[in-house]
Amino acid sequence: MDVIFNHTVVTYNEHLKNILNHILRSYQILNEIEDKPGDLAKIEKEMLKINGFIRVVSNKIDLDKIPTSDFKIVKTKFSQYLENYSFEKEIVTMTPLYSNDMSRVKNMRLKILESLKNKSMMDDVYDLLEKL
Repeated sequence: MDVIFNHTVVTYNEHLKNILNHILRSYQILNEIEDKPGDLAKIEKEMLKINGFIRVVSNKIDLDKIPTSDFKIVKTKFSQYLENYSFEKEIVTMTPLYSNDMSRVKNMRLKILESLKNKSMMDDVYDLLEKL
């Protein structure tokens, strides 16, 4: 089955590849943030992008439409990530109090990265992307 975006037919695989690339791009940005004043807003923005794309994959991409068996593993890990990790409230609470405390900002960023790496989730995303 194909998905239509802006009057262009895109295969399910291409759609999934596009989403995974967005996740990896935001993940890379999180890795490269230097923990300076104002970076908490960048961290929040990239985390929200990642979470949004993970939700799309978890809720909208049909297992039967992606032929590679690795997709089921990634989709399961995405669902587990969404169930077990949520940093939105923490960041909202932290922003007015500690947005200029670079050690707290760094710790938040590292906690988010650690959660994304849990159970090799990001490695599995890279692997799946190569196989698509």
